[in-house]
Amino acid sequence: MQPQILPSRAALVDRIALQFEYGQNLIVLLGTSGLGKSYLLETFITDKYNDFNKAFVQVTAQMTDIQLMSELLEQSFNAPLIDHSLSLSENFYQLLQQQACGPCLWVLDNARHLSEELQVELELLAKNSPSTLYIMLAAQSKLAFAAAINIHLEPLNQSESKQLMRWYFSDLPYDEDPVYQAFIAAAQGNPNLLLSWQATEHIADVVVKDKVSWRLHLLILMLIILFLIIGLLYKSDMTQWWQQYYQQPEPEVLTTAISVKQIQQPLANSDNSVIAASPNLPASTVELQTPHNDVPAIMQSLTAKQTTPSSKNTPSVEPKILATQPHSNISAQVESKILTGNAWYLQQPDTNTVIQLLAITQQQVSAEFISQHKLQKVAHTYQTKRNNKTWWVVTVGSFTDMNAAKLAMSALPAEVKINKPFYKKISKIKQEIVLVDQ
Repeated sequence: MQPQILPSRAALVDRIALQFEYGQNLIVLLGTSGLGKSYLLETFITDKYNDFNKAFVQVTAQMTDIQLMSELLEQSFNAPLIDHSLSLSENFYQLLQQQACGPCLWVLDNARHLSEELQVELELLAKNSPSTLYIMLAAQSKLAFAAAINIHLEPLNQSESKQLMRWYFSDLPYDEDPVYQAFIAAAQGNPNLLLSWQATEHIADVVVKDKVSWRLHLLILMLIILFLIIGLLYKSDMTQWWQQYYQQPEPEVLTTAISVKQIQQPLANSDNSVIAASPNLPASTVELQTPHNDVPAIMQSLTAKQTTPSSKNTPSVEPKILATQPHSNISAQVESKILTGNAWYLQQPDTNTVIQLLAITQQQVSAEFISQHKLQKVAHTYQTKRNNKTWWVVTVGSFTDMNAAKLAMSALPAEVKINKPFYKKISKIKQEIVLVDQ
């Protein structure tokens, strides 16, 4: 018995055995390439008719009729003497008279390479054999047998296709993954195509078209040139203005200060006091009479203004020192720092699930995607490597059960759902993050 066989294939094996028991000695299994005809033949010859003499031959285009006849007879009889000048049926009858071989089961794969003579011989033996002889053939198209029963091998349905892939692949995506669903649909129940699944190659790639045309580049270049011309003209005007400003003659400053000696000189008559002109004044300056000016009072006022308090004890304002926070609060603040990028994913439990929105090879596009749909508060992005390329993958959420993840999936905007988001485990993301460090 084969280690694993799908329910539909096991039912077909029982059906073929039932046909033999009903008296049909020649059965042809028909099916396109890759449906598993050879696997079913091996299961049948291994599991059924354990007390028969069994012969299994895989026919090739290079095999001659004599070679095929020898293979069948040598597996059915004990050290047979085969006459190559006789046909298959004549040799079988002659050997059957010499030794009793018991019931026989012949299974031939790739029967499309059989010649017309051998097809006639096999049909003749299945009909007129003195002992029990069951013959089972497998071919891609119908053969030229008149009395044979043709059994068609159907493709696998969707549930058995997924079951077959689970036997051979341990880390498959969720059933809701759009790429995985498209692969199952494209395989059309063909086991050979289903077993060619490669997770690293079946990744949706979003292609962003470059919408910048040569006209935009030309417009930007013209604006830069225009700004340069305006800057040069402005610089030229400012240079001329500064030159004119600094070349203007400075106004003459007349010294009208009163000397200290004149202020300190006592006046004989306060009513007729005259302040002499300073020696630095020009000759045209006339003497000024100050009948109402009290020079001592002015001197006292100046002295009072120049006096600075030295003995006053003004209170100094000390800066207020904030109390240091406890050590436990500081550690709590350090732990509450928001992690971003790959570090955020590494802190998540392996059993949690996120919703993947986008996988792109351009970091700018992922940032624009998050900004466009206003996902800055809920989205996270991690970096990985696939096929020697750096990828940025955008996800949202970190859910402990699938019900919460499905509710979050249904709440996504319609514009985000266009990219067909799907679920992904944190453990899978951590494996992809490890690829960055390798």
